Parts: sequence; structure tokens; C-alpha cells
Amino acid sequence: MSILLFLLWILLNGRVTAEIVLTGAAVTALLMGFMARYMGWSARRERDVLRLLPLFLLYLLNLLRETIQAAATVLLVALTPSMRPEPVLVEFHSGLPREYQNVILANSITLTPGTITVFQEGDHFLVHALRKEYTEGLNRSSFVRLLRKFP
Repeated sequence: MSILLFLLWILLNGRVTAEIVLTGAAVTALLMGFMARYMGWSARRERDVLRLLPLFLLYLLNLLRETIQAAATVLLVALTPSMRPEPVLVEFHSGLPREYQNVILANSITLTPGTITVFQEGDHFLVHALRKEYTEGLNRSSFVRLLRKFP
């Protein structure tokens, strides 16, 4: 984290001088002290976050893929007169044990074109979809499978 903060300092300054480097080191040290004292930062937590980084990147790539596929499908519905929208509300349980996993899933569903999370409490979801087939297998989706791997 300290390296990223220091590099951000250098990047925002746009040049490298002795004064900028020394000031950046001081500001970085102050920020790290603040984060340790008031935000619960520790080297152990940073190590845990870095270990999860590959899984997080995999989730983001999956979200991007699903978003592109859904956008193409919604575009097809919009451009094909015979494929009219048939809005539907569907309830399901994700089976994910942690609140943050369910919140990420709710946001991922909303980010995917053609679906919107209307309600989410615990692992209970109410999803609005442009067509019924968009909601099939939501509780077994690639989002849920990847979120189950998060600690």
C-alpha cells in the first residue's frame, strides 16, 4: 500500500525532484500511520487482500463477459420485433453466507443489462428482468460460483 501511495504521489506531481520524493515519503508515512490507527490497516490485512487479488480480477473479467453477452442479448430484443420484452419479477435465494457476497451479487445483477435487483435482504433476492429466460439459474450463475470462493 505504501508503494502505491508513493507512486500515486509521484504520478500526481508529474515530475521527480528531491523535494517531491522527500515530501512524498513523508506524506506516505503519515497516511500509513493514519490508516493503521483509524482504519485498521495492517500488513497482515494487506497480505490477505493481495492473496484475493487474482480471484477478484477473475470476478471482474467474468462480470465484463456477462455484461457484454447480456448487452448483445438486450440489443437483439430491442432490434427484433418478434422478440418483445416480457418483464418478470423473480425471487430466489443465493445461498451465499456473507452479506458482502450478497451485496456484490445484487450489484452485479443490476450492472448486467436486462436485469435489476429490486430487493435484497440476506441471501433473498427479488430481480426484475426484461425476459423470463434472463433469470433462469440466477442462484447457480457464474457470479454465485465465484463469490462462493471468497472467504
